[in-house]
Amino acid sequence: MASNPHTDVHDPANITNPEHAEHHIVTPFQYGLVFLTLLVFTGITVGAAYVNLGPMNPVIALLIASFKAVVVILFFMHVRWQSRLIKMTIGAGFFTFLVLITMTLSDYISRAWGLW
Repeated sequence: MASNPHTDVHDPANITNPEHAEHHIVTPFQYGLVFLTLLVFTGITVGAAYVNLGPMNPVIALLIASFKAVVVILFFMHVRWQSRLIKMTIGAGFFTFLVLITMTLSDYISRAWGLW
């Protein structure tokens, strides 16, 4: 009696090959909502550029840009429907970005500008 190779290695939890997960179809309505969200936050970015917040202007701009990047990554790159491993990898990339920006800004702020 021959065994079926597809039933012998079936992994219902999809642990062995998480890249072969079920595909999620994004509707045009969802893409429209993402588009509107990006447009609104682009408007907020432009509006924030006209408000004088002192040294907080770059911080606000980076926060808005990071939010827009997260929206693009989640929906256009379909990370929202991927495995936790891929989500953790993306999160590690954002954490690394945050560490690099913090180190750069701490160096920039700690210098004695104009005192040399």
